Amino acid sequence: MELHLIRHPRPDVASGVCYGQLDLGLAESATAVAARLRPILPERFELHTSPLQRARLLAEALGEARTDPRLMEISFGEWEGRRFDDIGQAIDDWASDPLGFRAPGGESAREMSTRVLDWLAGLRANPSSQTVVVVAHGGPLRVIAGHLLGLPPERWLGLDFACGQATRIDVATWGTTLKWFNRHA
Repeated sequence: MELHLIRHPRPDVASGVCYGQLDLGLAESATAVAARLRPILPERFELHTSPLQRARLLAEALGEARTDPRLMEISFGEWEGRRFDDIGQAIDDWASDPLGFRAPGGESAREMSTRVLDWLAGLRANPSSQTVVVVAHGGPLRVIAGHLLGLPPERWLGLDFACGQATRIDVATWGTTLKWFNRHA
């Protein structure tokens, strides 16, 4: 399978604001980002996306997408839309346990990983295409890439997916190859 992972365009949000499943608009045109990406994508592909508009709008500019809530970003619960400066000491708790910590009313990175890996297992078990494009968020893309590349979950945060750029991973029965990372035309 040829897998293209695309992070959504830059969201329309002030610097320093916590957002995960907060359904933000875009700070740049989804059509313009799609035009930059199209030359590096295959001509035909199966397209999957998160339902959050910052991913969905780009997916719609690329073609007809299958929307799946398992591809949504982590939920930060009560932290959504708040400034990190206002969250205070709890940020240190998150930093000390980035996989297990859960913001009040939210989910942990481990819980988010479970739903994303469930989606990936379904895709791999029933592929309807050998070429797949996924438009989602930094968290879910880290999970997919980190898992496929055999990295331990503690290392997934080091996979820094840039907004509006694509990464290609080829998955074969013998293993996985990272072909390129964070690219656009």
